[in-house]
Amino acid sequence: MDNRIPWPEYFMSIAYLVAERSTCLRRKVGALAVKDKRILATGYNGAPAGLTHCLELGCLREKLGIPSGQRHELCRALHAEQNVIIQAAIHGVSIEGADIFCTTQPCILCAKMLINCRVRAIYFAEGYPDEMSREMLDEAKIPYSRLEKPADA
Repeated sequence: MDNRIPWPEYFMSIAYLVAERSTCLRRKVGALAVKDKRILATGYNGAPAGLTHCLELGCLREKLGIPSGQRHELCRALHAEQNVIIQAAIHGVSIEGADIFCTTQPCILCAKMLINCRVRAIYFAEGYPDEMSREMLDEAKIPYSRLEKPADA
């Protein structure tokens, strides 16, 4: 009998571990691209490399009272999914056909990028207030589904 952790739970647990690198004061998000049970790239939300983190500067969105899911441009940080795409590009790794495991449902900006990357499917543990994201993923015929947050995450 195989008592090992199932693959989806394994990858989602890793996404939560990746999220621990986040420098966002509001929400820690981790993501990874997986193909053929191999991790291609990881990403977490935070300021661009070499720039001052929100941990040091504070959160502009919090100061301005901007609700989650709105005015994405008023943030120093890149989203975890954006960093997955960037890391894959920097290292010359295609994520076409990959599955994305993310601690949080992608926002509309990330959904559009993942659609253009031709990912195969998206799995997330926590919801996000962005109906347009779900509508575009449906139109692009990219399946997405919610996985339970791993007990150890």
